[in-house]
Amino acid sequence: MIIKGSILKKMRIEAGLTQSQLAKLVGVSQAHIAKIESEKVDPRLSTVNKILEVLTSKKHKTCKEIMTKDVIVTSPKEKIKKVNKIMIKHAISQLPVIENGRVIGMVTEEGIVKNLSPNISEKNVENIMEPPLPTVSEDTDLITVRSILRTHPGVLVTRKGKLVGIITRSDLLKVI
Repeated sequence: MIIKGSILKKMRIEAGLTQSQLAKLVGVSQAHIAKIESEKVDPRLSTVNKILEVLTSKKHKTCKEIMTKDVIVTSPKEKIKKVNKIMIKHAISQLPVIENGRVIGMVTEEGIVKNLSPNISEKNVENIMEPPLPTVSEDTDLITVRSILRTHPGVLVTRKGKLVGIITRSDLLKVI
């Protein structure tokens, strides 16, 4: 396999590093990293090896490091009125729906808005809940979570099948 500058650039971005940060870790200038990535120079093998070592050995953060613990949940029989108050009070946009210890769905701001009607406040959560968010283990790396969050508003985090946290897009922004 030939290691091209474009591959190194992709790996750097996936690792969440800037050119300057990578340059500092490798011991070269940022300009040199830029030239390597744009394939304007042919780097020495030792430089490529250092870049690969940095990019592949860098420990990525895991879910348990950034997840929101003590997830606020609701039951399918709870009234929308109460859930709405909880969401406003805690400034959250979604709640997992739990029944018999397992997640069976989600109630979201968007779902409430979609189902607005004169009597929505008296309806039960089960009437408007959506499918559950994707679930990952607490040891899942954030690169994986980031790709899931491209298509879902959040990710549920479990330990031995039990809900222990949630990660939303705003949680990922806190990592920056």
